[in-house]
Amino acid sequence: MAQLGSILVVCVGNICRSPVGERILARDLPNSTVTSAGIGAVVGAPADATMSEVAQAEGLSLEGHVARQFTPEIGAAHELILVMEAGHRAEIARIAPHLLGRTMLFDQWLGGKGIPDPYRRPIEEHRAAFSQIRSAAEGWVSRLNGKRRGA
Repeated sequence: MAQLGSILVVCVGNICRSPVGERILARDLPNSTVTSAGIGAVVGAPADATMSEVAQAEGLSLEGHVARQFTPEIGAAHELILVMEAGHRAEIARIAPHLLGRTMLFDQWLGGKGIPDPYRRPIEEHRAAFSQIRSAAEGWVSRLNGKRRGA
């Protein structure tokens, strides 16, 4: 399988976790289009200030991010949908059951326990979430690039 052409990263508000996942995957999978959305998005909002601070300290900019709502149409436009928690996958199955086959956990390769939402939590929880997202993204990048080389 070649590197996927389009990947959608999903969390709840589309202001903390999914923007980080989107930016890391976009950076590390330059031949893929990576976007994000939220199942309960804070539509039009920028990335969370605390997560932006954590990301910036790690060399990743969330500048210019604008939150958007997940819709079946947005999901259908992507080959792979990566969600932060099992509940997000269940919500996608509820509103767009035809997309379930392309929806997987972002931390699939780290045991698939989900990445907790740090929103309105202490900065340490944002750092922990960032670290988990970075590690999980490395798993996807490795597998997608590995499959590409082996195609």
